[in-house]
Amino acid sequence: MQASAEPLPTRAGVPPVPPAMSPDIDRLTRDFRQLISDFEVLLKNAQTLSSEGAAVARAELTRKREAAVPDSSSKGTRSSSHSSPHLTDVATLRQRARSHIEEGAVTPSYGADRDTVVKMLNDALATEIVCVLRYKRHYFMAQGLSSDSVKEEFKQHAAEEQDHADRIAERIVQLGGEPDLNPANLVARAHSEYVEGTSLVDMIREDLVAERIAIESYREIVEYLDGKDPTSHRMMRDILAVEEEHAEDLNSLLLGLKAN
Repeated sequence: MQASAEPLPTRAGVPPVPPAMSPDIDRLTRDFRQLISDFEVLLKNAQTLSSEGAAVARAELTRKREAAVPDSSSKGTRSSSHSSPHLTDVATLRQRARSHIEEGAVTPSYGADRDTVVKMLNDALATEIVCVLRYKRHYFMAQGLSSDSVKEEFKQHAAEEQDHADRIAERIVQLGGEPDLNPANLVARAHSEYVEGTSLVDMIREDLVAERIAIESYREIVEYLDGKDPTSHRMMRDILAVEEEHAEDLNSLLLGLKAN
């Protein structure tokens, strides 16, 4: 009689594995080990790619930093091509300065029509002189209970208008022109009128009207000079600002007198 096969050893509570299932377990074990091996390969490749990507990113960051902060050898070239304005070379500037030297402050780069600017400035000069004369008359003729404060305002405005006239005349000479101070031509060329006024309120009102006229005409002059004659543009812009202050002062005086 044939002896029976000995049973496989088992752990307590775990049933023995039937012999027919042993090949399946071996195959699963091999497949599992292969999966682990493939995963290790993938993990290693991923780490390699990550390292290469980090290196590329660091190199790109370094390149951008170098481009943003140029070294001393390339600093001048880069700044001149991207941020520096176009400047005429020194030799050309010197040659231009010596050409037509009799024209004084007017150089070949002057962008406006000089004759037109001189005429505009002479008209503004006549306007300022007429304003000086009108304010002077009103200063001496002002009478009434409120005349003292108004007289001081007239006096201050007259002095400021005289300063405007002086600045305009000087600029006309710089442009090679001649300031027209002929009394016979002043009223005809002035933008504002010379109105004497019969009372304190009339004087203030006429001065306010004259200032408003000057403001409108000076704004047009400023617009014409913009980009063509920077010096005259700046001067007339400053004068315009003072004329606007005068108009505001006179309007306040007029409202105060009407309230009283």
